[in-house]
Amino acid sequence: MEKKKIVIVGAGVAGVNAATKLVDNGYPGELITIIDMGSDPYKRKPEEVMTGFLGAGGWSDGKLTYHTAIGGQLSKYCGEEKAMELMDQVINNFKRFHPKPEEVQCSNPEAEPDFIKPYFGLRLFPVWHVGTDYLHEIGKNWYDYLVSKGVIFGWETKIEDIDFNNNIAYTHNTHIEYDELIFAVGKSGIDFAQELANQYNLPDEPKSVQIGVRFEAPQHHFQKLIDISYDFKLYRKYEDEGVSLRSFCTNNNAAYVAVEETYGDHSYNGHAKKDMRYRNDMTNFGILMEIQGIENPFEWSRNVVKKLQKNKTGLYYSPTRKPSTTSEGRDVTVTVVDDLTDFYEAMGDYAKYIMDFIGDMKKIFPTLGSDWGIYIPEVKYLSPEPLVNYNNLSLTTYSNVHFVGDALSARGITVSGAQGIYVAEDLLKK
Repeated sequence: MEKKKIVIVGAGVAGVNAATKLVDNGYPGELITIIDMGSDPYKRKPEEVMTGFLGAGGWSDGKLTYHTAIGGQLSKYCGEEKAMELMDQVINNFKRFHPKPEEVQCSNPEAEPDFIKPYFGLRLFPVWHVGTDYLHEIGKNWYDYLVSKGVIFGWETKIEDIDFNNNIAYTHNTHIEYDELIFAVGKSGIDFAQELANQYNLPDEPKSVQIGVRFEAPQHHFQKLIDISYDFKLYRKYEDEGVSLRSFCTNNNAAYVAVEETYGDHSYNGHAKKDMRYRNDMTNFGILMEIQGIENPFEWSRNVVKKLQKNKTGLYYSPTRKPSTTSEGRDVTVTVVDDLTDFYEAMGDYAKYIMDFIGDMKKIFPTLGSDWGIYIPEVKYLSPEPLVNYNNLSLTTYSNVHFVGDALSARGITVSGAQGIYVAEDLLKK
């Protein structure tokens, strides 16, 4: 039987893991084309966070969460046991292309400390620590492998339209025909995903708002919790109000705040360096709210982020501190504000949930006091999730189009990569 031509839109962890699974099992690389708006790992600059080989997470975040309750609903599609097996494959790929795989370690905290319980829940789960410093080298090794297998890459190329009925993807000056399409765009492609959903009237299920701030403080304030759980997840729920909050993507030791530019607006994220030459003894993490019941949550989030821009960038507030520098030694791009008026005006009553969260952190970490700052906003854009067939993540209305990664509301490297592998396994069966 003649093998099918596979086009992958997006060279992030979902698309790259899918391609790797295919060529590892003998699928001809020359029948696989990966298109991405960014650059290959040899040309991609460290500050090019959003697009390029390995996407945003695989280029700047060296932590792979290892639990089905984190990062999206992977087990919903394939079951708990299969979900963990897929995650293992993602982790093994990062080890495989790692220059020092013996340094990839797993932390697995188990006991919830009593001092947390009066104010927060604490989610404890395993995390594999790859090391941010190694990600770019991993990317080069991984890319070289796929090229050696014949995989075709189209860099600095934007897919502007897709004809699902005739199996054609269009760029600004050409078109690409496909038999199977893996739609693996990252956050920079969520607008495009929404356009396609509207164009083809794709059945979907709405997602909640995910918005908040990036919190930063000297690490010693949190050390007693870090000793128990390096990538700690504090959380709380207000079920009657449809609001829950969680700390997200904790970075320690050599921890830096990074600017993300999406849709022309700035938001903030964070990463940590493994090389102790970068050690700054800081901790940063997101404080994210999940808000249910917002009509048009995607548009609502975009509007709030736009209101939180000043001088063409986001905001920084601290009672006592100044913004930090990036790992390259440059000032984080941000507008310093003396009060939280803009924050409250943009977020409305939801701002109080975040400030209450910070207030209670000061109670369980008594040295924290006023020694902290917040970068505003941090946001995870989740467009309505298209309905897919659970066995291969294909659209219910187009059986040869598979949505994975951010396009299917995955949050994190491990789940995104696992979704890509899950689709590849089904294509191999065909």
